[in-house]
Amino acid sequence: MQSLIITVMPLSNIEPQIIWKNFSKLNAIPRPSKKEARVIEFIKQFGTDLGLPTSVDEVGNVIIKKPATAGMEDRKAVILQSHLDMVCQKNNDTVFDFDNEGIRMKVDGDWVKAEGTTLGADNGLGVASIMSILESNDIPHPALEALFTIDEETGMTGALGLQPGQLEGDILLNLDTEEDDAFSIGCAGGVDVTATQHYDLTEGDGDAVSITISGLQGGHSGMDIHKGLGNANVLLGRFLHLEIDDIQLIGIDGGGLRNAIPREANASFYCGDFADYSAAFEALKAEVMEEFQSLEPGLTISLKQIDGDAEALSKEDSNTIVYVLKSLHNGVYRMSPDIAGLVEASNNIARVELKEGALSIQCLTRSSVTSTKVQVAEQLQSVFELAEMSVSTSGDYPGWKPNPDSSILKVMEQRYEALFSSKPHVEACHAGLECGIIGAHYPNMEMISFGPTIKGAHSPEERANISSTQKFWSFLKDVLSNIPKK
Repeated sequence: MQSLIITVMPLSNIEPQIIWKNFSKLNAIPRPSKKEARVIEFIKQFGTDLGLPTSVDEVGNVIIKKPATAGMEDRKAVILQSHLDMVCQKNNDTVFDFDNEGIRMKVDGDWVKAEGTTLGADNGLGVASIMSILESNDIPHPALEALFTIDEETGMTGALGLQPGQLEGDILLNLDTEEDDAFSIGCAGGVDVTATQHYDLTEGDGDAVSITISGLQGGHSGMDIHKGLGNANVLLGRFLHLEIDDIQLIGIDGGGLRNAIPREANASFYCGDFADYSAAFEALKAEVMEEFQSLEPGLTISLKQIDGDAEALSKEDSNTIVYVLKSLHNGVYRMSPDIAGLVEASNNIARVELKEGALSIQCLTRSSVTSTKVQVAEQLQSVFELAEMSVSTSGDYPGWKPNPDSSILKVMEQRYEALFSSKPHVEACHAGLECGIIGAHYPNMEMISFGPTIKGAHSPEERANISSTQKFWSFLKDVLSNIPKK
């Protein structure tokens, strides 16, 4: 196995130093989703070195317990929870191995960023904050259980594998939201929808071309879905549709992870005549660039001729795939009629891959209402089955129903106003927080999610705000010292 490369910039001069120290240590450990063995061992060793009871459950979640500080023994026990894995996205021109390298960080004004990759502040800052509470000797707190879950970003298998009876706390504080003035008390559920098919290859007819779409912002497929950002797979479908009668697809490589809005896509195919297609391409390109000129200033769309020696799909099979891409719903499906500004249901056409005749289309459907989630998934399934594709669903997880009357919410609202002389935004979010799953295991547990300000999560533009992290740290410590009595 390739040796570990650590190239992390120290952040030792930034306050609060204890958080940035732990964040730097964490970011030195590769931790892609489903490849968390090293970070699990890192956190396990961290708890053991502190002399605290530490365990790893059957699926890989790490639980570290710390007794209450003097005078806090009569308070409700608290679970501090964050996930260990991170989304691994990089720019095309960035050379980086997420499996073997630590994140390369830099300070830019009031922000911490990475060099051409995701930063891992989602949810690394939450993990680092919990580590800092565990190792502190001067922060008052009730009895604590630190829960570090795995694989939140690609299936929530850590939360799903959590067993009833493993935790004893009364209140769960999830440190995984991205605006420091917001408390999340509800979230969307989700389900993965995947279509596959294999097509025979034949000789191509006409001129061979390649389209590349790049420079889109991307972003979180839940929290950013309402912004109308460009989806590279959707745009690619528009350009392929120009040649719907004569197209023969060679290959498609669009998007990446299900929970990231696709920033880049490429397709190679045979068209009838390059000159005719190029003219239609340029006309549509001008329209698309005008549509997205304010929202996606970095968008680039290019066309070039390529060698025409590769086998391709038949025109009929190629048309079927293009029609599917044009028919699938992408973006907001329905806004909540009950909570102003909340996306109720959405879908992200996350990944499209066609290679040597094998097709895979991957979507992530989200909704805070189970029946709507089912409706969107069934609509996608109907399109795929009309095209005679095989369809499967997986990774289904529940949403989190808001409880606006919880005792911990009242405490946190009061303490926020006392510290910052303003009211926090109490809201539900269109992201898949683990609280819904954990709440299914522990239905009587009070839960709330909050965190420091992070921008651009799930994209190479991810950045963590330094002054917001300072604000979050002071608030977290204050909340722990004001937990209600049992």
